[in-house]
Amino acid sequence: MSDKPQLYIPALAPIYQRLDCVALPMLRIAMGLILFPHGCQKLFGWFGGRGLDAFAQLFGNMGYKPGMFWAVVVGLTEALGGLLLAFGLFTRLAALAIAIFMLNAIYWTSAKGFFWTAGGSEYSILILVVALVFLIRGGGPCSVDRMIGREF
Repeated sequence: MSDKPQLYIPALAPIYQRLDCVALPMLRIAMGLILFPHGCQKLFGWFGGRGLDAFAQLFGNMGYKPGMFWAVVVGLTEALGGLLLAFGLFTRLAALAIAIFMLNAIYWTSAKGFFWTAGGSEYSILILVVALVFLIRGGGPCSVDRMIGREF
């Protein structure tokens, strides 16, 4: 008996096999490109964001002092970390920074419950899990890390 389960529609097997090599790169690129504009909102006020000064004040009010330092760290984690993740360059390092950031985000959003519609933690949990996958697996196929032959 095979380790793989039988497909309900065996004719789909070649499609799944052909697309298997793009599954992780697709997730890595999507996650990176989702994070990037969030960082730009904080750093530059782009995409309807409030900008660095507003986020520095917010982080200071949350107890992260100095607020400007933490606003820059978080903005760079999302913007630069998102780009690095999307390209698959220093993937594990970017994923580690994102995971640490998401642990903090879960702490702050969990008081509002689970569902994102109420400001809860589900989005942060999902990003944490995806970051952990890339921390463990690395950039995978179609990554700059793979092309240069070096990873953390």
